[in-house]
Amino acid sequence: MTRHSLLDLALVRLDEAAQHLQVDPDVIEKLQYPRETTKVRLMIRMDDGSRKSFLAWRCRYDDTRGPTKGGIRFHPDSNEDEVETLAFWMTFKCAVMNLPYGGGKGAVCVDPRTLSKAELERLSRSYIQAFARIVGPDRDIPAPDVYTNSMIMGWMADEYSQIVGQASPGVITGKPIALGGSVGRNDATARGGYYLVRDLAAELGLEGRTRVAIQGFGNAGQYIASLLAADGNVIVAVSDSTGAVYAPEGLDVELLLKTKAEGKPVSSTVGKSGHQALSPDELIAVEADLLVPAALESMIHEGNAATVKAKVVLELANGPVTPEADAILSEKGVVVLPDILANAGGVTVSYFEWVQNRQGYSWTLEEVHERLRTIMVREGRAIWVIAQEKRVSWRTAAYIHALARLAGAIEAHGTQSFFAS
Repeated sequence: MTRHSLLDLALVRLDEAAQHLQVDPDVIEKLQYPRETTKVRLMIRMDDGSRKSFLAWRCRYDDTRGPTKGGIRFHPDSNEDEVETLAFWMTFKCAVMNLPYGGGKGAVCVDPRTLSKAELERLSRSYIQAFARIVGPDRDIPAPDVYTNSMIMGWMADEYSQIVGQASPGVITGKPIALGGSVGRNDATARGGYYLVRDLAAELGLEGRTRVAIQGFGNAGQYIASLLAADGNVIVAVSDSTGAVYAPEGLDVELLLKTKAEGKPVSSTVGKSGHQALSPDELIAVEADLLVPAALESMIHEGNAATVKAKVVLELANGPVTPEADAILSEKGVVVLPDILANAGGVTVSYFEWVQNRQGYSWTLEEVHERLRTIMVREGRAIWVIAQEKRVSWRTAAYIHALARLAGAIEAHGTQSFFAS
């Protein structure tokens, strides 16, 4: 069958994993379609008195293992296919980490940079008003994603609490700490990837001083740069949506972080601390040991995968490597640490926040870090073993690992063979 949509391309991973497991056909039938996708049009009052509408979605892909979990993104290119695909990935990501969740995702088709702060708040609250019957602390738990943050989550959690008439901090994660958020959530995505690479450095050939290139210098990109640089590694190139910089002897990470904090692009550091201008497209091909795509989907594709010189790719973004690029990188001997493992630190600490909200007790930063490290190391090692034993890529091994858990839960409800007998 020819696959065309983003979700169809994602389902290729399911097909590949299923070839290595004896799963009941009922499992595949359930996982190849989203359980429910709701589309609404949000209507808000703009500051000039006019009314404007925005398309919005929420997908609950599968809830076999627990309530669905997934972020809400505000992006002008968001669409239903993307939302369903992201929810599919979340389903497998939660299973990889053995979290008691299914996968969900939400989005609003909007460029939030064009909105005032008051308009952004109205849009955020409008989203929850529209989806109040979809979300819930025991049904579907949103979190931040692209162009959303802790304040937006705080608005959304407050709106939900007003609608249901009681404080419900567990409905959303990624909230401000003062409103029930968890310490350690801000850098969780990057920290999870950092723990993974550090623990498996010998197996990945990344021992010693590692040269790192980072595509996307938002939240995850900035934190992974800080964590790796603090370990003595060299950040040789970074990019954001406007440009890229390169320094073969190492970029000044503190300068880059200060520049971004001031709202300036990384390209504004060119000429300082030995920083050289670089085309964002050229970053993929930089001489580096570790390449970290931390931007959007499909950034490494059939057209540029052959230029990758790194030994290891750490997917902090969701779906940054296309299936065609995967095949090319595999032929080159490049190890790809897949998104459903590599960036799962974010959803894992979101799970920690949900648990803390439900028990009414906060953990220390050290507890959060140690619990995250334990899970990342445990699941990373398990996937490495599968990859070695079955002689498959890390991505296929991760999907095998997740599918085994999903299949166990689906089959526990009874399958065709059970009812036929």
